[in-house]
Amino acid sequence: MRDYTNKHQGDAPIGRFYNVEERHLLLDHAGTGSPAVVFLPAAGMVGLDYLNIHNQISQRTTSMIYDRAGTGWSDQVKLPRSALEVTDELRSLLYTAGVPAPYLFVGHSLGGIYARRYAQRFPDEVAGMLLLEPPHEDFLPHTPKLKKRYLPQQSFAIVRTLLTYKRSFRGLFDQMFATWPDSIREPLIDYHLRTLSKTITEKKNLNSELYNEVRKGGDMPDIPLIVYTAMGVDPFTTQITSKSFLRETTDPFNNVKNTIYTKLANSVPRGEHRILENAGHATIHTDCPDEVVKAIWDLLDLRKTHEKSSQ
Repeated sequence: MRDYTNKHQGDAPIGRFYNVEERHLLLDHAGTGSPAVVFLPAAGMVGLDYLNIHNQISQRTTSMIYDRAGTGWSDQVKLPRSALEVTDELRSLLYTAGVPAPYLFVGHSLGGIYARRYAQRFPDEVAGMLLLEPPHEDFLPHTPKLKKRYLPQQSFAIVRTLLTYKRSFRGLFDQMFATWPDSIREPLIDYHLRTLSKTITEKKNLNSELYNEVRKGGDMPDIPLIVYTAMGVDPFTTQITSKSFLRETTDPFNNVKNTIYTKLANSVPRGEHRILENAGHATIHTDCPDEVVKAIWDLLDLRKTHEKSSQ
């Protein structure tokens, strides 16, 4: 059983701080074996949000959760940042932590952009990739627009959230992190309630600079790849979006995601698109943890099979 008492630098519940480019970055390293699995959090999320998956993966191979600079317990920097900055930082962190390539990346939402960019820049260092609802440059022309008739309901939803956000979001986080140890759950929820705006801030350049970086970055390397679509309505989205707008746009946008994610998976020979009917965007790894873990095992097995056949 792992010791989750706070014995580390600062007030971080677990992990170690590494000095990378004159910044302190938090990383928790568990397990042994190669390839190492590295979690790249969604916008506004941190490494500890993936503790449930991290603990399972570390039973079979090396697993690492970390906080990007500007998020979590790592040193703060101005957000948003380019994919070039984030991938350079991640590469330096992994080197400093003494964890050699190749890596299997688990990129959730915004983290999926960074995972793809890393693979474009350093293809020999990537063993595989699991993308959980990643943003994609082809979304822009297909994203449903908020029609004028929804503006009053949307304004009401936002005002309601501003008035009750701590209570309503506290309940969501309590449910999301119900199985986390108390020593981790409470500081993690407190962090999220204090920094809800980071989700918006961190992805401010998503529709322009980040998409352009990936669009111009070249093809994906020939690696095992699984892309997951979450078909359920995200519980955090329902707090800030009118129900009528959600009802009208959810199914069409899910169809768009399925088409784009299938194309993304098919961009490599060993790619696969999988669908989770009962998962939300932000909660995909807590709604369906067994499926996420299975996908990582499948990717590790695919790599092992490919290596044997190449000998």
